[in-house]
Amino acid sequence: MKKIISILLSAAILISALAIGFTVSAAEEELKIAVASDLHYNIPREELEHDIDHDIYWYANRRAAMEDESGFIIDEMLRQVAEDDNCEYLLISGDLVDNGRTIREEHIAVAAKLKKFEEESGKPVYVVPGNHDFGAGENDFKINDFVETYAEFGYNEALEKVEGTGSYIANLGEKYRLIAFDSNDPNRSTGDGVSKEEIEWVCAQADKAYADGRYPILMMHHNLLDHMPVQSIFSKDFIIGNHLSVAEKFANHGIKTVFTGHEHCSDVATYTSFKGNKIYDFATTSLTMYPLQYRTVTYTEDKISYEAKTVDKIDTDALTATVSGYTQEHIDLMNAGLNDYAKGFLKTGVQYRLWLGMTPEKLGIDEDAFYADLVFTAINGLTSILEMPLYGEGSVQELAKEYNIVIPDSEFKTGWDLATELVAAHYEGEESFDIYGTEVAILLRTVALILFDDLSTVGDEIFLKAANNILAYLGTGPIMKEITKKLTATLGPVTVGEYLLLAIASPILYEFAYDSDGVNDNNGEFEGYGVEIDVLPNVADKIMNFFEKVMLYFNMFITIASKIFM
Repeated sequence: MKKIISILLSAAILISALAIGFTVSAAEEELKIAVASDLHYNIPREELEHDIDHDIYWYANRRAAMEDESGFIIDEMLRQVAEDDNCEYLLISGDLVDNGRTIREEHIAVAAKLKKFEEESGKPVYVVPGNHDFGAGENDFKINDFVETYAEFGYNEALEKVEGTGSYIANLGEKYRLIAFDSNDPNRSTGDGVSKEEIEWVCAQADKAYADGRYPILMMHHNLLDHMPVQSIFSKDFIIGNHLSVAEKFANHGIKTVFTGHEHCSDVATYTSFKGNKIYDFATTSLTMYPLQYRTVTYTEDKISYEAKTVDKIDTDALTATVSGYTQEHIDLMNAGLNDYAKGFLKTGVQYRLWLGMTPEKLGIDEDAFYADLVFTAINGLTSILEMPLYGEGSVQELAKEYNIVIPDSEFKTGWDLATELVAAHYEGEESFDIYGTEVAILLRTVALILFDDLSTVGDEIFLKAANNILAYLGTGPIMKEITKKLTATLGPVTVGEYLLLAIASPILYEFAYDSDGVNDNNGEFEGYGVEIDVLPNVADKIMNFFEKVMLYFNMFITIASKIFM
């Protein structure tokens, strides 16, 4: 009996030992990383300077970036990652600093922060350069300077480095390998510098990772996939050239996840190759701009899950001890919720940037050009309508009625308020504005109003100036405004041509306002590297998604264009 009990006890101990061993093995196979991008660190000023005519955000800038607060935001992100016991590594996909081409001290400050983080947390940091981090000019901070300054954050322990670039290879845990890819052209301010040979290098490194029993994870600064409608056209310097053919190659060499930045938006885009392989491009927003986010990503054999993390507080005592000029209202708002404060800062900065861009000088228009008066008048009309209150006396809604245009009620205060809200939603990710909803309706109808009112004003200014002077003397309003109002009252608020333009533009507006790709931008999961690919369903999904998108756009076009004949 004792012998049987001894055997049973021995078996129980053995099973327990095996179970513990299995648990440890499974835990070792799990990998959790934090991913941040576009830190854009600025050395804080000693005192805030008045840049914008605004009650609260008077020190906002055209980049809409919280420059003076940037170092404190970075500190808080590092603190959060350090306290996450499950997170093992921190990856940063470029633009560590804002003025890195010319101000070496910014790099030195960020490197010191990262070194302190590594020493205190024991968690390695891996970086790759962005377009703000180095240049090729005679006095620029060059790529070799970058590699030397950040040597402890990937380069010293690299399995392989590409000389003359910021590219390298490093292992992450027991099952994964990081391909840190320098996608920049030091001679261009924003565009990529990716060559055919470098693409082949990435593919070869992915193959080598699999040969070594590891899964490849790619990190680079420029986007691989579109993160806004037709990004390769409207924002081509933020996405690599021939991006779909490159995505096809990367996917077919087994790269499933790519971490990028540069566009400053939180967006996850996916591409399915013609062989049925999926690749996901995680664009991570700028840490020091709204929504002040970074990501955590957890890998297992079966699934890859991800979550957006927000920096919603900083050490405001340290901030005010470093930078003077903040009011108590500033500090109270930051302490109440830094993210909400950052959104207001962003919207003010975006408006300021767009307003600065709508000048003859920025548009490259000669004041002596024969069409200059036309353009100047149109710009003034545009900015005036955007600055008008949307509702009430002397509002956009009231003016629109004169042109038979209905502006729906909403909580927005001005046209700028709505336009910048759409921009903020793009940065935040998971856009959910309905193309047929109130917000987009207000936007489109305000654009229509701007067209009508501007065109009539241009007529006043240029074509019928003398006649208008006579009419004004007789007490009659400007003739072109009156003609336009009468025509719209009779024929409707838009012309055939404008309906056609709207029908063509609606798919682009739809994609910008409503994220329809089926992949959650901020929180979600999908199949892991270890899941066997079922090729046929993937290919079928690719074909079906294509035709569904074509039909969606066709339906939008027909719906809007058909109004011409109604």
